Amino acid sequence: MKSLLLLLVGIMALTACDHNNNPFVYQKDAHGRGKAKILVEQSFQPLFETSIETFMSQYPRARVSAQYRTENDIIEAFYNNKSKTIVITRDFNDKEKEYLKSKNVSYRSDKIASDAVVIIMHPTMTDTLLSVDQIRNLLRGDKTKLPSNTLPKQIVFDQNGSANFNFMVNMLQIAELGKNVSALHSNQEVINYVKTHPGTMGIIGLNWISDQEDPTSMAFMDGLSIASVYDTDPETACKPYAGFIYTKEYPLIRDVWVINKGRRSGLNTGFVLFMKKDDKGQLLIQKSGLVPALTPVRLVLQ
Repeated sequence: MKSLLLLLVGIMALTACDHNNNPFVYQKDAHGRGKAKILVEQSFQPLFETSIETFMSQYPRARVSAQYRTENDIIEAFYNNKSKTIVITRDFNDKEKEYLKSKNVSYRSDKIASDAVVIIMHPTMTDTLLSVDQIRNLLRGDKTKLPSNTLPKQIVFDQNGSANFNFMVNMLQIAELGKNVSALHSNQEVINYVKTHPGTMGIIGLNWISDQEDPTSMAFMDGLSIASVYDTDPETACKPYAGFIYTKEYPLIRDVWVINKGRRSGLNTGFVLFMKKDDKGQLLIQKSGLVPALTPVRLVLQ
């Protein structure tokens, strides 16, 4: 009995110590419990809404919340220490890495999937086979007409500074956009705008229309045409199906990166591991129509 009392007193003494000096203290924040907030590029909202719900059902003591913003806003928040975990479409570049190093910011970048940018059209747009050069010319506002001898009345993005905007401007090296190119507020607004405005085109993230089992995703597809895109040879034109993203035949491909800072034992890290390495997390990515970083993709001819 005396030995048991001494053991209990010892345990109480350990738990009363500062957790920084005591490795045995109970931690409220761990891989499967606690609270975490992440910032997610709005292109991936459908995937992460499902993933967070699944993660929390697997870990009932975990509470993960997400805010969906533009890529530029998210990177700025990371710089200003307003977010510990972010989801964007690229790793930091050399200049950004040097800046973070100068601030003694330790972080880890993980690619979790491959994704694509999609050109959507109102059904009145009959030119659904587009080259990369044609897309560049359309966004620049060049008067080069499409084979049907027409030009889109309007081309809409989600937001200035979004991943969709950044990808297209940087990849196509566009210094100035045409007067008929404008920004709205979200991928969903782009979808609704193109549906209701004949002769228009929109640029969105694949995730909003790629889940073939999601009724919302399928409803977004109604009343839209999806452009087939090619680099130089029209015979290679394809739509942004997972198989063509995996083989890199679809030209407008980008990646999905999770960047996390802080200690490795926290809930933020647990969620990153779920998305990157857990079979369920990678299967959610595959189900969403994107290409998971680890899980093999079953190629299906469309």
